[in-house]
Amino acid sequence: MSTLAHTMMTAARSADSGLTGPGDLDRYPYAEAPVADRVGAPAWDGADPELGRVGRRAAGSRGRGLHGQLVQQLGQMIVSGDLGADRPLVPEEIGQRFEVSRTVVRESLRVLEAKGLVSARPNVGTRVRPVSDWNLLDPDIIEWRAFGPQRDDQRRELSELRWTIEPLAARLAAGHGREEVQQRLSDMVEIMSHAMAQGDALTFSRADTEFHTLLIQIAGNRMVEHLSGIVSAALQVSGGPVTGCDRPNEASLALHARIVDALGTGDGTAAESAMRQLLTVHPEVERVVPAPREH
Repeated sequence: MSTLAHTMMTAARSADSGLTGPGDLDRYPYAEAPVADRVGAPAWDGADPELGRVGRRAAGSRGRGLHGQLVQQLGQMIVSGDLGADRPLVPEEIGQRFEVSRTVVRESLRVLEAKGLVSARPNVGTRVRPVSDWNLLDPDIIEWRAFGPQRDDQRRELSELRWTIEPLAARLAAGHGREEVQQRLSDMVEIMSHAMAQGDALTFSRADTEFHTLLIQIAGNRMVEHLSGIVSAALQVSGGPVTGCDRPNEASLALHARIVDALGTGDGTAAESAMRQLLTVHPEVERVVPAPREH
C-alpha cells in the first residue's frame, strides 16, 4: 500500500467515531426561551431543541460556529417546508428561540438570502422565497434537500446532472492530463481497492469523492470545473443516487481504473464510456431511498 493510501485510511478511521454527517448539528444543553404569544407565530417544532449558547458549543461540528449552525438549522427548516412564506421571519423571535444574538441572526439571514432562500424588503420583512428562486446548485441546499421531503426529486435530479456532467468531464480531461494528476487519480483507485478489501466504507467514499472532483477540475473547462462542488456534494449525501460509485465492488474499481488508463492514453471516448457505465443507476435499487437522517 502506498504512503498516501495508508495515511488517508488511517485518518478516515480515526475520524469515524466523531464524524458529523450531513445535516447533523452540535448537541449541547438548551434552555428554551419563552416566545411572546401571538397570532400566527411560526411553528418552531421542527427546530433542533438543543441548539444553545456558543459558550456551551461542543467540539467537532464540521467547522461550524454558532452562525453556521443557525444557517444550517434555518436552511433545513425552509427546505423542509417548516418555515413558509405565510408570514415574515422575525429576527427577534429567531434570536429568542435559539438563544443567539441579533448579529448572529442577521448574518445568518444574509447567508440564506445569498442562497436565494429568503428575501428582505422594507415594510415587508424577511420572507421565504419560492423554490424557483433558490440556488439549487448550492452544496448546502443540495444537502438539505437530500434529507428533507424533496429527497426523491433531489436523488433523481442529482443522478441526471451527474450523468450529464461527468462523462463530458472525463472526455475533456483525456486531453489535459498531467503526470502528477494521473498519479493522484491512480492513488485514489488504490485507496478504494484497499478500503474495499478492509470493509472501510468511509475511506472508500472519501477517495471516490476526491477522484470524481479532481477529474472535473482537470477537464480544462472553467464552467465545468465550477460544477465540481455540486458533484462533491452529491457524493457526500446519503440521499444521492445509487450508482456504480455507491456500490463498492470489483466492477466499480475496474471502471475507475479504466478511466485512469484512458486518461493516460488520451482516449477521451473510452474515458467517457467508462464514466457512463460507472454512473448507470442499477434497476434493482433505483427506487430505494434511505430514511432521512435525524437533524
